[in-house]
Amino acid sequence: MTQLPCAFLTREEISTRVRELAEQISHDYAGCEPILVGILRGAVVFLADLMREMTISATIDFMAISTYGDATTSSGEVRLLKDLDESIEGRDVLVVEDIVDSGRTLQFLLNTLRVRRPRSLKVCALLDKPSRRVVDLSADYVGFQIPDLFVIGYGLDWAGRFRNLPYIAVLSETNGGSQT
Repeated sequence: MTQLPCAFLTREEISTRVRELAEQISHDYAGCEPILVGILRGAVVFLADLMREMTISATIDFMAISTYGDATTSSGEVRLLKDLDESIEGRDVLVVEDIVDSGRTLQFLLNTLRVRRPRSLKVCALLDKPSRRVVDLSADYVGFQIPDLFVIGYGLDWAGRFRNLPYIAVLSETNGGSQT
């Protein structure tokens, strides 16, 4: 049986920070109705909590992009698995991402969306690992900067597991993963 990992970021810490991000986004987008683009699957929990805390009207859509598979390190290959269902032309778009790591996925995503001529395009990431960045970009809103650790929980997974944890933990050999 797999031992459940201990919290790296607690449910309470995450909830407080999500509320703060929602307040800032609501302030910055006052008078607008942005479209929140959630990146499947990892950002679903974060997106749901974030939008419930926002005080402005917003619509949502989803994209799915793959770079990891079952590994703990990115393959470097970015693939679009699911595209948006509606047009973003002339819209204020806020991409909601679980984690920014190397930046390759986010760069691919932003380049894909820019050609669709949104009025504005910003990024809200729950987690940011700047030490892993290989692409020069950053999120406009960041929940937490974290060190170079493979984290799970609160939507983030390893091989499809651990997304349901209400907190964020570090994957290790004792809880089902291997640090490579």
